Amino acid sequence: MRTPAFVRVLEGEARVYRRVWRGSVISTFLNPVLFLAAMGLGLGRLVDERTAGVGLDGLTYLAFLAPGLLAATAMQTGAGDSSWPVMAGIKWRKTYDAVLATPVGVASLTVGHLAWVGIRLVFVSVAFVLVMAAFGAVGLAAGLTAVPAAVLTGLAFAAPMVAYTAGLKGEQGLTSMFRFGIVPLFLFSGTFFPVSQLPDWLEPLAWVTPLWHGVELSRSTALGTVPVPPPWLSVAYLASWTVGGTWLAVVRMRRRLVT
Repeated sequence: MRTPAFVRVLEGEARVYRRVWRGSVISTFLNPVLFLAAMGLGLGRLVDERTAGVGLDGLTYLAFLAPGLLAATAMQTGAGDSSWPVMAGIKWRKTYDAVLATPVGVASLTVGHLAWVGIRLVFVSVAFVLVMAAFGAVGLAAGLTAVPAAVLTGLAFAAPMVAYTAGLKGEQGLTSMFRFGIVPLFLFSGTFFPVSQLPDWLEPLAWVTPLWHGVELSRSTALGTVPVPPPWLSVAYLASWTVGGTWLAVVRMRRRLVT
């Protein structure tokens, strides 16, 4: 049976990662340790003393925070792996031109890249859950059930980010996207506090962000809380961003790379 072309792209990404994985593994475990130690234990102790779980579904702040950070980390990983590396393949290193000189087409190139991002998201999410369990935020088995939600959240950002990057002439647009897009979402989409605490005019904006759905889905899965939107709605919403973003990414990559 002939191997699908996107698998060849996936294999190429894996071969490259085999030589650089040590550097990323350190940050994969170190980042959740620092976040949970500083925000979950440090700030969390003060929050617990003042609120006693009020407004947090009776949870400690560490337990409330950890699944939200899991989803937010998946967002950052998906967006990061689909921005500068894609720009490098298009403009700086031009490796995508070399790939397209083979029988691999634009659609296979795009899907292969996103498939690799999905595998990376699994690694990052599992590592985060291991740290969560070590901190006592959730049980290991319960935390692992939130991994699919985190991966879907990451892909919901990765696919549109590929499409966005394919339309850029330079890297300045990537810096602006992270500064004015990813960072505000990280802060105001329910990761650190319930969006019900936002001003009334701002709360509906949080509801339409993919990260809010990812946070609600991850938190309800890992902790058994009742999410605001039905879980099926969050899954469908995140899947629509992934599928729609993939389609748009293929269109824009073809426009950028095929002359």
